[in-house]
Amino acid sequence: MKLLEANLVVIFWSVIFGEVIGYIGGALELMSYNRFQIGVVAAIVGLIFVNGVHLLSRSDASKSQN
Repeated sequence: MKLLEANLVVIFWSVIFGEVIGYIGGALELMSYNRFQIGVVAAIVGLIFVNGVHLLSRSDASKSQN
């Protein structure tokens, strides 16, 4: 259950930061701003990054115990 809660927090904050960065970047580059697309991409990238770091650190910890 702790992993689920942690991933929900990651989704929430990655969408918030993705929206802010997407809005600023879209304004600077004079591009269109699509909220849904930016939110989905930010959530997916955030989940992949955080879970990848977690899996890599877990495998390193198990190797150092042997």
